[in-house]
Amino acid sequence: MLTSGAAGLAAVGLGLSTDSAGHPVEQRVSLAKNVSVERLYSRARKQNVDVVAIRPRDVPAEGLPVCLMLHGRFGDAMDSVSGLPVWLSNSVAAGKIPPFMLLSVDGGPNNYWHRRPDDDAMSMLLDEVPQWLNERGLSAPVAAAGISMGGFGALVYARRRRELGDPLQAAGAIAPALHTNWREMRKRRAFTNEAEWKAIDPLRHIGSLGDLPIGVWCGNGDRFIEGTRRFIRLARPTYASTTPGRHNKTYFRKALPELVDFIGDHLHN
Repeated sequence: MLTSGAAGLAAVGLGLSTDSAGHPVEQRVSLAKNVSVERLYSRARKQNVDVVAIRPRDVPAEGLPVCLMLHGRFGDAMDSVSGLPVWLSNSVAAGKIPPFMLLSVDGGPNNYWHRRPDDDAMSMLLDEVPQWLNERGLSAPVAAAGISMGGFGALVYARRRRELGDPLQAAGAIAPALHTNWREMRKRRAFTNEAEWKAIDPLRHIGSLGDLPIGVWCGNGDRFIEGTRRFIRLARPTYASTTPGRHNKTYFRKALPELVDFIGDHLHN
């Protein structure tokens, strides 16, 4: 059973970093005061996961809309603490967007945010994350975004939420890992077979996203540009940007501030 109360996410303004028993979590970077980390046990993933909450500076966490921020392949929740706390705070302070919270959680190194044997990251997002937030007096997610594999996952999550009758308010994807053929996808060893991949692949389920506001960014030298351009052509997202750049942190850091502003522009209480 998870503990709740003053520790971790509920004390996001204090910059606390604890596990569900209140013990310190080892940090590989120093955290800004508007960032917290809590280590919780995920029944869906059958392991402990880090949950990172980022809010705008000097804004209380309670009542803020929440946007999931999904990490890429071989990444983790702590990837979000570099840059995003500053970009979110600056845009809110400048009055460009209303305040909201970014929430990242460990989804596994190579599962493309879907069910794997003994590891179901999507069920964690759909079922456990809202429970964890509610236990801490925080709002359930109303948006989702991600980079690379996380962009793939954000689109899958958006589809699942709509299928459950609880659609998101916005979604964003930077360099989404959209492969256009099974020959390339199978190299990732993330799906048991081609049929499983096709049942999940966002490119094959465009209509399941409905009229959701979606923002998409991809460098025109990125290895996923072909799949991204196909998605843009088929989905006609609210905003799409294909500019010079490759699949690396240099491009991601250019696109992330725009993604933050896009999500903020499309949230409503």
